[in-house]
Amino acid sequence: MPVILQLFLSFFQVGLFSIGGGYATIPLIQQQVVQLHQWLSFQEFTDIITISQMTPGPLAVNTSTFVGLRIGGIAGALVATLGCVISGFCISLLLYWFFHRYQENQGIQRALQGLRAASIGLIASSACTILLIALCGTSQLAAVASFSVSAAVLVALSILALRKLKLPPVLVMLLCGGVGLLLHYLPVDFLRL
Repeated sequence: MPVILQLFLSFFQVGLFSIGGGYATIPLIQQQVVQLHQWLSFQEFTDIITISQMTPGPLAVNTSTFVGLRIGGIAGALVATLGCVISGFCISLLLYWFFHRYQENQGIQRALQGLRAASIGLIASSACTILLIALCGTSQLAAVASFSVSAAVLVALSILALRKLKLPPVLVMLLCGGVGLLLHYLPVDFLRL
């Protein structure tokens, strides 16, 4: 099967099954891109997620565009992005019609509550995956071989800067990127714990 068609089908599935959007899509994209097709390594995937968060637009759309560009060039980016958004567009039209027609039904209201709970679980799973990759270099808990103290300190300082000091997220990301580069290129081995 041509890689362009694989990109479309993979991101069509991501768009089709990404309930909750945003961070809830990260495990779905990782499963398609890293585990199933092995287009990217875990580190490349993490880098693309980071870049996708820094650019304007929805996370899944940005990630599909970057992955498509990396794997299939401009055509890959267009096809992956189309695959990611077309299912959501069609589902949104159907759901609008459905909920407009049955908005008073109590069963529908309970189903929505269940979907909210599922999306919280998916977001928690994404957060754990990102933390494992950032702190241990892998997303598989069983494969954790090392723990980066410097990365853990950066995570803690980032949370402090965002929550207590109310610094803008872009500034915090730039500062952390600068510190990461500094730690990476310093010849002192004890900084890379």
